[in-house]
Amino acid sequence: MKKPSMGPRGAAPRAFSIWRMRVVVITFLLLVALLWGRMLQLTLFDQKFLRQQGDQRASHLQVVAASRGIIRDRLGNPLAVSSPVTSLWVNPRQLNANPEDKIEVAALLQQNPAVWEQRLQHAAGRGFLYVRRDMDPALAQQILDQDVPGLYGENEYQRFYPEGEPYAQVIGFTNIDDRGSDGLELLYDHQLSGQAGERRVLTDRKGHQIRDVAMLRAVVPGQDVRLSIDSRAQYLLYRDLAAQVAAQGAHSGMAVALDVQTGEVLAMVSVPSYNPNNRTHLSMEQLRNRVVTDSFEPGSTMKPFTIAAALESGRFTPQSIFDTRPGSMLVGRHLIHDDEDNGVIDMTTILTKSSNVGASQIALALPPPTLPALFHRFGFAAPSGSGFPGESSGRLPAPNLWKPIGLAHMAFGYGESVTLMQLARAYAAIAAGGILRPVSFLRQDTAVPGVRVLDARICSEIITMLETVVAPGGTATQAQVPGYLVAGKTGTVHKVVAGAYSRDQYRGLFVGMAPASAPRVVLAVMIDTPSKGQYFGGQVAAPVFAQGMGELLRLLDVAPDHSAEHLADSYRRIGGAG
Repeated sequence: MKKPSMGPRGAAPRAFSIWRMRVVVITFLLLVALLWGRMLQLTLFDQKFLRQQGDQRASHLQVVAASRGIIRDRLGNPLAVSSPVTSLWVNPRQLNANPEDKIEVAALLQQNPAVWEQRLQHAAGRGFLYVRRDMDPALAQQILDQDVPGLYGENEYQRFYPEGEPYAQVIGFTNIDDRGSDGLELLYDHQLSGQAGERRVLTDRKGHQIRDVAMLRAVVPGQDVRLSIDSRAQYLLYRDLAAQVAAQGAHSGMAVALDVQTGEVLAMVSVPSYNPNNRTHLSMEQLRNRVVTDSFEPGSTMKPFTIAAALESGRFTPQSIFDTRPGSMLVGRHLIHDDEDNGVIDMTTILTKSSNVGASQIALALPPPTLPALFHRFGFAAPSGSGFPGESSGRLPAPNLWKPIGLAHMAFGYGESVTLMQLARAYAAIAAGGILRPVSFLRQDTAVPGVRVLDARICSEIITMLETVVAPGGTATQAQVPGYLVAGKTGTVHKVVAGAYSRDQYRGLFVGMAPASAPRVVLAVMIDTPSKGQYFGGQVAAPVFAQGMGELLRLLDVAPDHSAEHLADSYRRIGGAG
């Protein structure tokens, strides 16, 4: 049987198939041409643009932290150093877009999930959020090695204070960003801080640094600071002061030692103190440096300056006689009294026995502006020149208070307020023959110029008179230092409580210099509110002075005044004269 012929109907499918193949081939060739064209465009014409886009995604500017300068004592021992640490941070936008990464970071860093979520949402619009600061670099690297997307590390520095509590209020501390926040860290922050650098780095898509590209700004490390303070003296004075505060059940205590010829601070301590390396439970009572921030009525420690005004007037000599009987006197309606009836005494004995009556008679015999003017010259009611943050200037009575009772009170240290630093500086001026120098926390290798505030002859007379205070019969026999003649003055002050003088709360003070024959060091000590029965300055402050001054003189290698026998004879002679 004959098969039917396909004819024109069979040719049509073949023609369609060939046409379709041609369309596919042409389309493929067009796509290849487009790809080659695009490749040529990107390679030849858009190269610069693409490189910029790639750099923006993989190239970043990175701040390079500057190491803070070291604070050293006068011998070069480190008191504040910076140690490298690592801080971990995240990009909140990146984590909020990737819930799984968010959960992984929380688990890795042991973050409370609810708190972590709240922190991320609060910082949702930011590209940076610290997670943990100041970590040990090795521990931080272990966490970073987990390669969690969105978690990054940053190298920083943390301050460490190897000497701890004895220096706490003096050195101060830095904040979380390693900038000075208190004490000498704040005072010398500009010098210590240095300048951070900047570099360009390449990173992969996970933020890992691949390589450094360029250092755009060099790091300038902070400069070291050499202090005038001797760490040995600082530790010993702190130890002695803390022991006395505890023994007397006192509220607090403070002490400061100055070099007479330079104004350098050799030691400065306050109790209670704190651990500057762990400030978790720090209180204001522990924080403030009482030597410069706390002002108080200085009591009888002001009497040498009353004597200075009397001698300078030319109306009195150390042998001038005063009748203090019967141990009290009325000034207007106010009664001024001594601890005992000292009878008829000379000016030296006013200091030896600390007679309020005798000091008041001097003040009332002088023109009203005399005492305030001399006190101003000695630096009271003015900064000491140290620049210490928060330093108090104290105050002196206004002219409208220069009435008889106001002047009488001023003569024995009531009605004015001073800091212990001001008091030590003023005594250092007497010790230096009448030259008042600014206080310095930086080491000085030569004598520092000052301003003359009193004639050297008068200063010499006052020092001789102050020797009797420490001699037998004086108010501060416990201030004696074996091998050295000491000159100084006690002070015992009623504290003001609720606007009135307390009957049973006191401050005990002693300020002195040694060796009296050629003073090198002035040391001022104050014990605040002793509660164990003793409160006179000669009982609570003088022993700390004796111990601290003896240690200071030995550390400075100061030769003794006399042989032991000569010294004993001198004290017998002085005591007999008093």
